[in-house]
Amino acid sequence: MRELTFGEAVKEAIHYALQMNPNVIVLGEGVDDPKGIDGTVLGLHQEFGTKRVIDLPLAENGCMGIAIGSSMVGMLPIIVHQRMDFLLMAMDQILNHAAKWNYMFGGQQNIPLVIKCTVGQGWGMGPTHSQSLQALFSHMPGIKVVMPSNPFDAKGLLLASLEDPNPVVFIENYKCYATVGEVPLDKYTIEIGQGKVVRQGSDITIVSSGYLVQQAIDAANLVAKKGISVEVLDLRSLCPLDHDLILNSVGKTGRLIIADSGHKTNGLSAEISAVVSENIQSKLYSNIIRVAFPDAPTPASSTLEQLYYPTCANIVDAISKVLS
Repeated sequence: MRELTFGEAVKEAIHYALQMNPNVIVLGEGVDDPKGIDGTVLGLHQEFGTKRVIDLPLAENGCMGIAIGSSMVGMLPIIVHQRMDFLLMAMDQILNHAAKWNYMFGGQQNIPLVIKCTVGQGWGMGPTHSQSLQALFSHMPGIKVVMPSNPFDAKGLLLASLEDPNPVVFIENYKCYATVGEVPLDKYTIEIGQGKVVRQGSDITIVSSGYLVQQAIDAANLVAKKGISVEVLDLRSLCPLDHDLILNSVGKTGRLIIADSGHKTNGLSAEISAVVSENIQSKLYSNIIRVAFPDAPTPASSTLEQLYYPTCANIVDAISKVLS
């Protein structure tokens, strides 16, 4: 077993797909950039050529249309957006075409397509270049949404996304890129819609995804010194959600904290709260606590960013509240 960074694991999955399937193509703005989109596509245009790793102009709606069209004629495109915010310029293509055509044509037209994008805190990118919009895409039927938290899951989920007949929004968080973990050399996939218990516990359940998984684990380790046993779940897939994983864990612990890297109002934390309340409300010992972004645009100031993004300390505070 080797150790790779998160970015290296993503690149290895794309490299494997390009190598094994001649129909796989990579499209996007800056895919031939010297930095390789944080290393995730570094050098692939040189190895596989510019007919398979294709730099596209600054026209997101048109780029997405090219990806959808190529998917319809048998190609398997990975379209790369350096920021998730840029998907907003392609919403008509994503939500009115890619998400709906399988349904509209009675299952006769699949749109296998991976939409790769990045979210999260970087270098003070401000309100229009650091939004976490996963709840928006999770709300639309016909699209799957995944958000890996570590290198192993990044490779396995990306390869699974490429095998899925549906369009998949594959979300990477900047804070995860430097994460190092064990990644097998061989091909493997992780089922989309299947979460994981990453830390066993009996007193409280923390449901998390993306970079907040590690923050939740750190918080759980801190409070363990006081005799508090916290179970941490990594959703891995945001749509579909692993309801059984969540309900089994909360049914055991009776307490729930949701750590979501998105806005609190109408976000995924609200959906998870509803799932638990509708199914096992009687098993809860306390109110559900949500740790999420405030309902405000992302600040550009690095000082304000420290207050805006949830951390281990915020989750520790939530643990204190749910126990009291």
